[in-house]
Amino acid sequence: MPFEFRPARPADIAACIDIRGKTRENAVSATRLAELGITEASWSGQLASGELPGEVCCRGGMIVGYCFAERQTGEIIVLALLPEFEGQGLGRRLLQDMMAQLQAHGHQRLFLGCASDPRVRSHGFYRSLGWRSTGKRDKYGDEELEYRFAAPC
Repeated sequence: MPFEFRPARPADIAACIDIRGKTRENAVSATRLAELGITEASWSGQLASGELPGEVCCRGGMIVGYCFAERQTGEIIVLALLPEFEGQGLGRRLLQDMMAQLQAHGHQRLFLGCASDPRVRSHGFYRSLGWRSTGKRDKYGDEELEYRFAAPC
């Protein structure tokens, strides 16, 4: 069965919250997300307003992964994939799609928070795609990584 990549819709957010709690590393429950102010209503509203665009990957009508970014700042907010779909290039595709959207919106520099522990998969994943440490930490204590697009010739 093929994978479908498409822009996220407000109706997708409940599934995205569910997936976030099922990721292999860095799972965050719906309860913890709500404590952080991230609810189905708030996330859907940010998506609907264009503030927080997202891309989802579906298979057989079921969302298996997603990536969301903050349009104004160029921050990749979250990339999540169900564990059984890891290692197939889906996360890379979701991330690259969001990066392209942010670049089209005028961003030349993107950033995200990432585990600084090299044993965590995301540590090597982002670096293998050209993301580099800024030497800073975000509000959650994660290492800040940045990606700079090459300047046009």
